Amino acid sequence: MNAPEDLQPTQANAHADSSVGDNRLVVAISSRALFDMGSSHELFERDGLDAYRAFQIEHEDELLKPGVAFPLVQKLLDLNKLSGDVPAVEVILLSRNSGDTGLRIFNAIQHYGLGISRAAFTSGAPTSDYIAPFKADLFLSANAEDVGRALRAGVAAATILPSVAPPRSTEQLRVAFDGDAVIFGDEGERVSREQGLDAFHRNETEMWAEPLSGGPFRGFLSALHRLQAAFPAETSPIRTALVTARSAPAHKRVILTLRRWGVRIDEALFLGGRDKGPFLDAFGADIFFDDSPANVESARRVVATGHVPHGVSNS
Repeated sequence: MNAPEDLQPTQANAHADSSVGDNRLVVAISSRALFDMGSSHELFERDGLDAYRAFQIEHEDELLKPGVAFPLVQKLLDLNKLSGDVPAVEVILLSRNSGDTGLRIFNAIQHYGLGISRAAFTSGAPTSDYIAPFKADLFLSANAEDVGRALRAGVAAATILPSVAPPRSTEQLRVAFDGDAVIFGDEGERVSREQGLDAFHRNETEMWAEPLSGGPFRGFLSALHRLQAAFPAETSPIRTALVTARSAPAHKRVILTLRRWGVRIDEALFLGGRDKGPFLDAFGADIFFDDSPANVESARRVVATGHVPHGVSNS
Protein backbone atom coordinates (compact mmCIF):
# COMPACT_ATOMS: atom_id res chain seq x y z
CA MET A 1 0.00 0.00 0.00
CA ASN A 2 1.33 3.45 -0.87
CA ALA A 3 1.40 6.25 1.65
CA PRO A 4 -1.66 8.49 1.29
CA GLU A 5 0.33 11.59 0.39
CA ASP A 6 2.49 9.96 -2.23
CA LEU A 7 2.48 10.88 -5.89
CA GLN A 8 2.02 8.50 -8.80
CA PRO A 9 3.54 10.51 -11.68
CA THR A 10 1.95 10.64 -15.08
CA GLN A 11 3.34 8.57 -17.93
CA ALA A 12 2.68 11.44 -20.34
CA ASN A 13 5.49 13.87 -21.03
CA ALA A 14 4.51 16.48 -18.48
CA HIS A 15 7.49 18.64 -19.38
CA ALA A 16 6.55 19.07 -23.02
CA ASP A 17 5.43 22.61 -22.17
CA SER A 18 7.16 23.63 -18.94
CA SER A 19 5.94 27.21 -18.94
CA VAL A 20 2.50 28.37 -17.90
CA GLY A 21 2.16 31.03 -20.54
CA ASP A 22 3.84 33.63 -18.29
CA ASN A 23 7.16 31.78 -17.86
CA ARG A 24 6.67 31.25 -14.16
CA LEU A 25 8.59 28.44 -12.51
CA VAL A 26 6.27 25.65 -11.30
CA VAL A 27 7.38 23.26 -8.56
CA ALA A 28 5.23 20.34 -7.42
CA ILE A 29 5.95 18.95 -3.98
CA SER A 30 4.54 16.20 -1.80
CA SER A 31 3.45 16.98 1.74
CA ARG A 32 6.09 14.65 3.22
CA ALA A 33 8.84 16.64 1.51
CA LEU A 34 7.39 19.98 2.66
CA PHE A 35 6.56 19.06 6.25
CA ASP A 36 7.89 16.66 8.85
CA MET A 37 5.29 13.89 8.69
CA GLY A 38 7.56 11.04 9.69
CA SER A 39 5.54 9.87 12.70
CA SER A 40 2.18 9.87 10.90
CA HIS A 41 3.74 8.11 7.89
CA GLU A 42 5.09 5.41 10.21
CA LEU A 43 1.61 5.08 11.70
CA PHE A 44 0.16 4.61 8.21
CA GLU A 45 2.68 1.91 7.34
CA ARG A 46 2.11 0.14 10.65
CA ASP A 47 -1.66 0.45 11.17
CA GLY A 48 -3.13 1.37 7.78
CA LEU A 49 -5.23 4.11 6.21
CA ASP A 50 -8.08 4.24 8.72
CA ALA A 51 -5.68 4.79 11.62
CA TYR A 52 -3.82 7.42 9.64
CA ARG A 53 -7.04 9.26 8.80
CA ALA A 54 -8.23 9.24 12.41
CA PHE A 55 -4.84 10.49 13.61
CA GLN A 56 -4.69 13.39 11.15
CA ILE A 57 -8.22 14.55 11.94
CA GLU A 58 -7.64 14.26 15.69
CA HIS A 59 -4.41 16.28 15.42
CA GLU A 60 -5.37 18.71 12.65
CA ASP A 61 -5.01 21.70 14.98
CA GLU A 62 -1.47 20.64 15.95
CA LEU A 63 1.12 22.43 13.84
CA LEU A 64 3.27 20.36 11.51
CA LYS A 65 6.99 21.10 11.71
CA PRO A 66 8.93 22.13 8.60
CA GLY A 67 10.39 19.33 6.51
CA VAL A 68 13.67 19.11 4.61
CA ALA A 69 12.40 21.05 1.57
CA PHE A 70 10.58 23.73 3.59
CA PRO A 71 13.40 26.35 3.51
CA LEU A 72 13.75 25.85 -0.25
CA VAL A 73 10.02 26.41 -0.76
CA GLN A 74 10.12 29.53 1.40
CA LYS A 75 12.90 31.05 -0.70
CA LEU A 76 11.18 30.08 -3.94
CA LEU A 77 7.95 31.75 -2.90
CA ASP A 78 9.79 34.82 -1.58
CA LEU A 79 10.89 35.47 -5.18
CA ASN A 80 7.30 36.50 -5.86
CA LYS A 81 7.83 39.59 -3.69
CA LEU A 82 10.36 40.79 -6.28
CA SER A 83 8.47 40.05 -9.48
CA GLY A 84 5.65 42.57 -9.60
CA ASP A 85 2.06 41.53 -10.13
CA VAL A 86 2.68 38.19 -11.87
CA PRO A 87 4.04 35.42 -9.62
CA ALA A 88 7.49 34.28 -10.70
CA VAL A 89 7.12 30.96 -8.89
CA GLU A 90 4.20 28.71 -8.13
CA VAL A 91 4.38 25.80 -5.72
CA ILE A 92 1.75 23.09 -6.10
CA LEU A 93 0.95 20.55 -3.39
CA LEU A 94 0.27 17.03 -4.70
CA SER A 95 -1.07 14.67 -2.07
CA ARG A 96 -2.78 11.31 -1.65
CA ASN A 97 -4.44 12.64 1.48
CA SER A 98 -8.16 13.29 1.30
CA GLY A 99 -9.56 16.76 1.70
CA ASP A 100 -10.29 16.23 5.38
CA THR A 101 -6.94 14.68 6.30
CA GLY A 102 -5.26 17.32 4.15
CA LEU A 103 -6.78 20.07 6.25
CA ARG A 104 -3.91 19.74 8.73
CA ILE A 105 -1.45 20.36 5.88
CA PHE A 106 -3.24 23.50 4.73
CA ASN A 107 -3.46 24.70 8.33
CA ALA A 108 0.34 24.52 8.43
CA ILE A 109 0.65 26.25 5.05
CA GLN A 110 -1.51 29.09 6.35
CA HIS A 111 0.36 29.31 9.66
CA TYR A 112 3.75 29.65 7.95
CA GLY A 113 2.42 32.13 5.41
CA LEU A 114 3.33 30.02 2.40
CA GLY A 115 1.75 31.24 -0.82
CA ILE A 116 0.44 27.84 -1.85
CA SER A 117 -3.14 27.90 -3.09
CA ARG A 118 -3.32 25.04 -5.61
CA ALA A 119 -3.33 21.41 -4.55
CA ALA A 120 -4.55 17.98 -5.53
CA PHE A 121 -5.90 15.75 -2.74
CA THR A 122 -6.93 12.41 -4.20
CA SER A 123 -8.05 10.31 -1.20
CA GLY A 124 -5.49 7.60 -1.85
CA ALA A 125 -5.95 7.49 -5.63
CA PRO A 126 -3.03 8.18 -8.00
CA THR A 127 -2.44 11.86 -8.61
CA SER A 128 -0.56 11.26 -11.88
CA ASP A 129 -3.23 12.86 -14.06
CA TYR A 130 -2.55 16.24 -12.45
CA ILE A 131 1.16 16.68 -13.25
CA ALA A 132 0.60 17.63 -16.89
CA PRO A 133 -2.22 20.14 -16.25
CA PHE A 134 -0.12 21.83 -13.57
CA LYS A 135 2.88 21.90 -15.98
CA ALA A 136 5.46 21.34 -13.25
CA ASP A 137 9.10 22.06 -14.02
CA LEU A 138 10.22 20.10 -10.95
CA PHE A 139 8.75 17.40 -8.72
CA LEU A 140 10.09 16.77 -5.20
CA SER A 141 8.96 13.82 -3.12
CA ALA A 142 10.12 11.60 -0.28
CA ASN A 143 9.16 8.50 -2.27
CA ALA A 144 11.94 7.16 -4.55
CA GLU A 145 9.62 4.92 -6.58
CA ASP A 146 7.33 7.81 -7.46
CA VAL A 147 10.28 10.01 -8.36
CA GLY A 148 11.54 7.30 -10.72
CA ARG A 149 8.17 7.20 -12.46
CA ALA A 150 8.20 10.97 -12.84
CA LEU A 151 11.68 10.91 -14.38
CA ARG A 152 10.63 8.26 -16.88
CA ALA A 153 7.69 10.51 -17.78
CA GLY A 154 10.05 13.36 -18.64
CA VAL A 155 9.69 15.44 -15.46
CA ALA A 156 12.74 16.69 -13.54
CA ALA A 157 12.31 14.92 -10.22
CA ALA A 158 14.31 14.09 -7.11
CA THR A 159 13.87 12.11 -3.93
CA ILE A 160 14.21 14.43 -0.97
CA LEU A 161 16.43 12.60 1.53
CA PRO A 162 16.60 13.04 5.28
CA SER A 163 19.25 15.74 5.43
CA VAL A 164 21.02 18.17 7.69
CA ALA A 165 19.88 21.48 6.23
CA PRO A 166 21.21 24.33 8.38
CA PRO A 167 19.57 27.74 8.02
CA ARG A 168 21.38 29.88 5.46
CA SER A 169 22.33 33.43 6.36
CA THR A 170 21.63 34.74 2.87
CA GLU A 171 18.18 35.39 1.44
CA GLN A 172 19.51 34.46 -2.00
CA LEU A 173 18.20 31.15 -3.39
CA ARG A 174 21.18 28.89 -4.08
CA VAL A 175 20.73 25.73 -6.16
CA ALA A 176 23.54 23.30 -6.96
CA PHE A 177 23.54 20.59 -9.61
CA ASP A 178 25.70 17.65 -10.49
CA GLY A 179 26.52 17.48 -14.19
CA ASP A 180 26.48 14.02 -15.77
CA ALA A 181 23.11 12.22 -15.55
CA VAL A 182 21.49 15.32 -14.00
CA ILE A 183 21.96 18.42 -16.18
CA PHE A 184 23.62 16.38 -18.93
CA GLY A 185 23.07 12.86 -20.22
CA ASP A 186 25.03 9.98 -18.75
CA GLU A 187 27.06 9.04 -21.83
CA GLY A 188 30.31 10.30 -20.31
CA GLU A 189 29.66 8.46 -17.08
CA ARG A 190 29.06 5.26 -19.02
CA VAL A 191 32.44 5.58 -20.75
CA SER A 192 34.13 6.12 -17.39
CA ARG A 193 32.45 3.10 -15.79
CA GLU A 194 32.90 0.75 -18.73
CA GLN A 195 36.35 1.80 -19.98
CA GLY A 196 37.99 3.68 -17.13
CA LEU A 197 38.92 7.27 -16.29
CA ASP A 198 41.67 7.57 -18.91
CA ALA A 199 39.23 6.57 -21.64
CA PHE A 200 36.73 9.11 -20.29
CA HIS A 201 39.24 11.97 -20.47
CA ARG A 202 40.35 10.87 -23.92
CA ASN A 203 36.74 10.77 -25.13
CA GLU A 204 35.93 14.20 -23.69
CA THR A 205 39.07 15.70 -25.24
CA GLU A 206 38.25 14.25 -28.65
CA MET A 207 34.58 15.28 -28.41
CA TRP A 208 35.15 18.75 -26.93
CA ALA A 209 33.26 20.52 -29.74
CA GLU A 210 30.26 18.13 -29.61
CA PRO A 211 27.61 19.35 -27.13
CA LEU A 212 26.61 16.94 -24.40
CA SER A 213 23.08 15.62 -24.53
CA GLY A 214 20.53 17.03 -22.12
CA GLY A 215 19.80 15.20 -18.88
CA PRO A 216 16.59 15.09 -16.87
CA PHE A 217 17.22 18.48 -15.23
CA ARG A 218 18.03 20.42 -18.39
CA GLY A 219 14.46 21.74 -18.61
CA PHE A 220 14.36 22.79 -14.97
CA LEU A 221 17.74 24.51 -15.32
CA SER A 222 16.43 26.40 -18.35
CA ALA A 223 13.29 27.45 -16.45
CA LEU A 224 15.42 28.63 -13.54
CA HIS A 225 17.64 30.53 -15.97
CA ARG A 226 14.59 32.30 -17.45
CA LEU A 227 13.71 33.46 -13.96
CA GLN A 228 17.30 34.57 -13.31
CA ALA A 229 17.33 36.53 -16.56
CA ALA A 230 14.64 38.85 -15.19
CA PHE A 231 17.16 40.27 -12.72
CA PRO A 232 20.55 41.96 -13.17
CA ALA A 233 23.31 39.36 -12.72
CA GLU A 234 25.02 41.35 -9.97
CA THR A 235 21.87 41.61 -7.84
CA SER A 236 20.11 38.36 -8.77
CA PRO A 237 18.15 36.68 -5.96
CA ILE A 238 19.12 33.31 -7.49
CA ARG A 239 22.59 31.79 -7.71
CA THR A 240 23.39 28.45 -9.32
CA ALA A 241 26.38 26.15 -9.19
CA LEU A 242 27.60 23.15 -11.14
CA VAL A 243 29.37 20.82 -8.70
CA THR A 244 30.90 17.98 -10.68
CA ALA A 245 33.51 15.27 -10.28
CA ARG A 246 34.88 16.26 -13.69
CA SER A 247 38.23 18.02 -13.94
CA ALA A 248 40.42 19.34 -16.76
CA PRO A 249 40.47 18.45 -19.62
CA ALA A 250 36.84 17.27 -19.31
CA HIS A 251 35.70 20.75 -18.27
CA LYS A 252 35.79 22.32 -21.72
CA ARG A 253 32.92 20.31 -23.20
CA VAL A 254 30.72 21.19 -20.23
CA ILE A 255 31.35 24.94 -20.56
CA LEU A 256 30.77 24.93 -24.31
CA THR A 257 27.58 22.88 -23.94
CA LEU A 258 26.08 25.37 -21.48
CA ARG A 259 27.13 28.19 -23.80
CA ARG A 260 25.40 26.45 -26.71
CA TRP A 261 22.24 26.06 -24.63
CA GLY A 262 22.33 29.75 -23.67
CA VAL A 263 22.15 28.88 -19.97
CA ARG A 264 24.01 30.71 -17.23
CA ILE A 265 25.69 28.84 -14.38
CA ASP A 266 27.11 31.25 -11.82
CA GLU A 267 29.73 28.95 -10.30
CA ALA A 268 31.36 25.85 -11.76
CA LEU A 269 33.31 23.58 -9.41
CA PHE A 270 35.37 20.88 -11.13
CA LEU A 271 36.40 18.72 -8.18
CA GLY A 272 38.18 15.80 -9.82
CA GLY A 273 36.52 13.31 -7.49
CA ARG A 274 36.87 15.26 -4.22
CA ASP A 275 34.12 14.94 -1.61
CA LYS A 276 31.36 17.37 -2.59
CA GLY A 277 29.96 18.04 0.88
CA PRO A 278 32.43 20.73 2.04
CA PHE A 279 32.16 22.58 -1.28
CA LEU A 280 28.36 22.57 -1.16
CA ASP A 281 28.50 23.91 2.37
CA ALA A 282 30.92 26.65 1.28
CA PHE A 283 28.60 27.57 -1.61
CA GLY A 284 25.68 27.69 0.82
CA ALA A 285 23.39 25.48 -1.26
CA ASP A 286 19.74 25.41 -0.33
CA ILE A 287 19.47 22.16 -2.28
CA PHE A 288 21.77 19.91 -4.28
CA PHE A 289 20.75 17.43 -6.99
CA ASP A 290 22.95 14.42 -7.80
CA ASP A 291 22.44 11.00 -9.37
CA SER A 292 25.21 9.20 -7.44
CA PRO A 293 24.09 7.38 -4.25
CA ALA A 294 27.59 7.88 -2.81
CA ASN A 295 27.58 11.61 -3.52
CA VAL A 296 24.15 12.19 -2.03
CA GLU A 297 25.15 10.34 1.13
CA SER A 298 28.03 12.77 1.54
CA ALA A 299 26.01 15.85 0.59
CA ARG A 300 23.01 15.24 2.83
CA ARG A 301 25.20 15.58 5.91
CA VAL A 302 25.58 19.29 5.20
CA VAL A 303 22.81 20.42 2.79
CA ALA A 304 19.29 19.51 1.73
CA THR A 305 19.80 16.91 -0.99
CA GLY A 306 17.70 15.45 -3.78
CA HIS A 307 18.67 12.10 -5.27
CA VAL A 308 18.00 11.83 -9.00
CA PRO A 309 17.62 8.08 -9.66
CA HIS A 310 18.65 8.31 -13.30
CA GLY A 311 21.46 6.99 -15.48
CA VAL A 312 24.08 4.30 -15.20
CA SER A 313 24.79 4.95 -11.50
CA ASN A 314 21.25 3.77 -10.73
CA SER A 315 21.03 0.85 -13.15
